Amino acid sequence: MPSMTVNERPIRFDMDPETPLLWALRDAANLTGTKYGCGNGDCGACMVLVDGEALRSCLITIAEAEGRQITTIEGLSRDRSHPVQQAMVAEQAIQCGFCTPGIVIAAAALIARNADPSDADIKQAIPNLCRCGVYPRLIAAVKRAGRVARRVERISAAPAPGIDARDAAASVPAMRPADEDSR
Repeated sequence: MPSMTVNERPIRFDMDPETPLLWALRDAANLTGTKYGCGNGDCGACMVLVDGEALRSCLITIAEAEGRQITTIEGLSRDRSHPVQQAMVAEQAIQCGFCTPGIVIAAAALIARNADPSDADIKQAIPNLCRCGVYPRLIAAVKRAGRVARRVERISAAPAPGIDARDAAASVPAMRPADEDSR
């Protein structure tokens, strides 16, 4: 039974050791933010961090992940405060959202090792396919995330998930609690 640390929690999978990490995460651990796209490593929708390196989870078995640190999109930042997550929203670099978790993971790995990437660095580090074509905004978002990581810039973003609706409405005037609509 392969065991590893997933999102800072030890986990043991009672599955065939040749099972792709993608399916163990989605089906056994219920971490469905990691998406199945192509199943052969081309699209990057299933990207996770393995010991800090962005890898396609459809190409790594749970046996190969034995004893390693795995971070999925759910574990990157519980409150969506990671600079890449903030910048993706601020730069409107998200369309349908299907490829977004894999892109965010790849970008987070890049920013961790190079917080001032060039366009070429970004294109090389984020090979993910996006049918919506957010690439120009994606490059802007990754550069902005780098500035945030370097503490050169801050992003004023929407309230974190879980905030009371009234508090959110006070922070973001365009938002109103649902119960105000009935008045």
